[in-house]
Amino acid sequence: MPDRLSQSPAPEDTSWSEGLTRVPYWVFQREDVRKLEQERLFKGEYWNYLGLEWDVPEPGDYFTSFVGETPIIVARDMDRELVAFENRCAHRGALLAFNEAGNTRVFSCVYHGWVHSLRGDLVGVTFKDGVNGRGGMAPSFCMEAHGPRKLRVAVVHGLVFGSFSDHAPPVEEYLGQAIMDRVGRVLAGRKAVVLGRFTQVLPNNWKLYAENTKDSYHASILHLFFTTFKLNRLTQQGGVIVSDTGAHHVSYSLVDRQSKSDTTYSDQKIRSDSKYSLADPSLLESFQEFGDDITLQILTVFPGFVLQQILNSVVVRQILPRGADRTELNWTYLGFDGDTPEQHRIRLKQSNLIGPSGYVSMEDGFVGGLVQRGTSGASTHSAVLEMGGVTADSSDARVTEAAVRGFWKAYRAGTGL
Repeated sequence: MPDRLSQSPAPEDTSWSEGLTRVPYWVFQREDVRKLEQERLFKGEYWNYLGLEWDVPEPGDYFTSFVGETPIIVARDMDRELVAFENRCAHRGALLAFNEAGNTRVFSCVYHGWVHSLRGDLVGVTFKDGVNGRGGMAPSFCMEAHGPRKLRVAVVHGLVFGSFSDHAPPVEEYLGQAIMDRVGRVLAGRKAVVLGRFTQVLPNNWKLYAENTKDSYHASILHLFFTTFKLNRLTQQGGVIVSDTGAHHVSYSLVDRQSKSDTTYSDQKIRSDSKYSLADPSLLESFQEFGDDITLQILTVFPGFVLQQILNSVVVRQILPRGADRTELNWTYLGFDGDTPEQHRIRLKQSNLIGPSGYVSMEDGFVGGLVQRGTSGASTHSAVLEMGGVTADSSDARVTEAAVRGFWKAYRAGTGL
């Protein structure tokens, strides 16, 4: 039987031609599209990143999260099983938990005191039998028949994913071996320690940021810091891995050990090799961590997860829609149990590279807003995605939009647009 969530009606007047090489700007603007995404993507046959398993080590530990716009609780029950369910009281729909994290034995709604277990089951109704034989619920009321929706839960190297759909494939199959291997490269066999976390508000549709994370073409053009300090240039060795469905990707580059001068950027009059220098060059100190020469790896999981490794800066990002033209981006900076004091210091310094005011990525929070504003009157026009071809295939070149096309391949398949 098909998932009932996939049966929601499509928006009207959706003209979208030319496969993966054209993306109509209305897809970033329309409220009916936003609503469709919530049902078919975030509540559809996909796995959504929820948080870190390390944040709930003990029974009763919980944290709150989101699947798209739907608030979620992730908890460790008394049998130590990891569970996830809607952050919604079975009675009138109030939030059950409004702290970001904590430890509890039950979730009691502040509105009318209805009690839910650590698994989300309704286990108590205040004054269920009334007072002095008057009022209360009918004898036929069955608590087991009520409660917030539950999610399937899967853990991948400490990353917690959830799905509302019974038809989503196992998470290992969903990701595919190539993506699983690259997640494992960064996280396998390690216990993460959170160095910091914050939320950034972006003035644009969530899909513009999702595109940006898959866009290996822009990185060394938009981000002057990359080219100035030779952290990422398109002339370096590297590549792009795109999953068969197009949904997930990895882009990576290797350290450039060639000593010869690279004039590729200056020959095209692209801003690079700026006059800027670092007053504290130790910002770029690093240590060998992964047994290879990869200095940058950006990995995405559809619809809204990013795992980033730049030098020794390891960060997970959660992309959450908050309207047709607003996005919340949750950043979590990671170190690892067993890091030496010097490694801890290096990770903290490198955290200055990434984030809304990071030397590398501050431009990403700005440029999505430029696109949202620039296309506001052009809903009948389309973006052009032909760099590197017309397919969504893996490549040993990073001058390509293959992974961006992959996102739209998965998006169109999921939404039916």
